[in-house]
Amino acid sequence: MKPNHKGSAQIFQNPYLERLTKTHIAVPISIFIIIAIGLIIYGFQNGFLNVLSAIGLFFVGWLIFSLIEYMAHRHLFHMEPTNEFKKNIQYTFHGNHHDYPKDKDRLAMPPIVSLFIASFLFFTFKLIFGPFVFGIVAGLLFGYALYLFVHYAVHAYAPPKNFLKTLWIHHSIHHYKDPNRAYGVSTPLWDWVFGTMPEKKK
Repeated sequence: MKPNHKGSAQIFQNPYLERLTKTHIAVPISIFIIIAIGLIIYGFQNGFLNVLSAIGLFFVGWLIFSLIEYMAHRHLFHMEPTNEFKKNIQYTFHGNHHDYPKDKDRLAMPPIVSLFIASFLFFTFKLIFGPFVFGIVAGLLFGYALYLFVHYAVHAYAPPKNFLKTLWIHHSIHHYKDPNRAYGVSTPLWDWVFGTMPEKKK
């Protein structure tokens, strides 16, 4: 199926479940920026963070998110649909986006799903990093909010006439030329590291 720039995929027959798959992009971005700020404030108030550690851990979390973004996009959202179950999972999470890339209501996971995943990551990282979790998860959630903003922008608006145009081109290659390359949305860093950068024209 060629990308359809009008309309929307139907994922569930139940109208209530179908509605839950859609969200305005401002909702999750606002939620996760607020939570990120709250984690930093909590870390400062309780002595878990100082200025230097907060900045360092924030960028570590941001980097971790960029890797999660790449790995999830490449290995989960683009997993081989070798059976009906995998086919349904892949289409529900991502395949519908490739069919309808301009569907603005499905450019982000529903906030309920995102909050569940964020909570899981918080408690997992708390076991690993202890009190440093407040800085790391703040950076991770900010990275996710930035990813959502970039992903929405590259699908909803014309590319800018500056260095950011690279992000528009990178993601367009993934959608319209080679879905097995250019998995990074907020940064092409991990495409470069793992060898999935788009091939340059000879």
